[in-house]
Amino acid sequence: MRLTLPSRKTNIKLFAAALALLSTNMIACKSSMEEDLAPANQQEATASNSQMATYASSTVNFVPNETLKSSFNIPIGIAIVKERLDDPIYGSMVAREFNSLSSESDMKFGGMHPEKDKWTFTKADAIVAFAQKNNMRVHGHTLIWAKDSVQPAWIKNFQGDTAAWDNLLKTHIQTVLARYKGKIVSWDVINEPVADNGALVDNIWLRKLGEDYIYKAFKYAQEADPSVKLFINDYGQEFGGKKMTTLLGLVTKARAQGIRIDGFGFQAHTVMRIDPVKFYNNFKRTADAGLLVHLSELDISVRYQQGDTFALTTEIANQQAATWKGIVKAYLTAVPKAQQFGITTWGASDKDSFFNKGYKNADHDYPLLFDNNYNPKPAYKGMIEAGKGL
Repeated sequence: MRLTLPSRKTNIKLFAAALALLSTNMIACKSSMEEDLAPANQQEATASNSQMATYASSTVNFVPNETLKSSFNIPIGIAIVKERLDDPIYGSMVAREFNSLSSESDMKFGGMHPEKDKWTFTKADAIVAFAQKNNMRVHGHTLIWAKDSVQPAWIKNFQGDTAAWDNLLKTHIQTVLARYKGKIVSWDVINEPVADNGALVDNIWLRKLGEDYIYKAFKYAQEADPSVKLFINDYGQEFGGKKMTTLLGLVTKARAQGIRIDGFGFQAHTVMRIDPVKFYNNFKRTADAGLLVHLSELDISVRYQQGDTFALTTEIANQQAATWKGIVKAYLTAVPKAQQFGITTWGASDKDSFFNKGYKNADHDYPLLFDNNYNPKPAYKGMIEAGKGL
């Protein structure tokens, strides 16, 4: 049931006051994520200590008789790649802590459809099989990414008229949806279609099919599997502005055509200094539009004003935990229960983090819930406390 709150202003003030109590060490937000990253140039419930010991050498931040998934009554997910599941230590951690899976790369266009007449489902099938074995939900990521650089070569070189491009889009989406019907419950249909200034991102699909590529993608997915939940996934919605206005406008236009867009994925590759009230405001704005809200790629960079490599101090770890807890509380407070699609972290261990990609050492940043040895960090405990309402 959705709670009726006194007023938007009163609700936001009360929420902001509650956040202030989380930690006196919360760092004020001063700028966007880009400033923080500039130096880089870019079965449920309980588990025994023996189970913890299969992947962690320290139980300092474990919460007795709790896991991440047992602390919430919504799905708690992790984005993975198939190769990591081959490591039994990693697999044990994933099965114990999470009940939903997304794929970082194995379900993207090039991962499954590298050539016009070649399909490679082996890795995606393995992820689905692991999920089924461990009673986990699977969220598909992503059918279409609005970015030229990630397209397989054959798409970049494809020659054809509008009808040919339309058929290409339809064939890819419906082939994938048909294969995983009843196995993958939701998909990011379009990833990152809107720029920060509110314009549609220039990409090959937009150039060949116009804005209709977005509506067609959702239409073809809906036709292939009417039961699957369909999302637009993007970054930066927490800042609102023209980007959020355009995203909500896409939903309005789709609905006018009888096309269903079920929800938004908030990637939330964010920074320690972010004010969680920003998330609260735009989670609520999305929910008020009748959409599901998926916190879809959560991680929190801590490298602001640090060197190329640095140690994670207790002070920084605790500040990260406060921010993590604040964002999760914002989600649980702003979004009615029926519209909470779940919370997914973009990996588990700092050593596998998106923010550390391309660096020789895994001490360039510390964005995730587990350290390089899969020991839980204070952020892990903070997330559990948020789920328990503490």
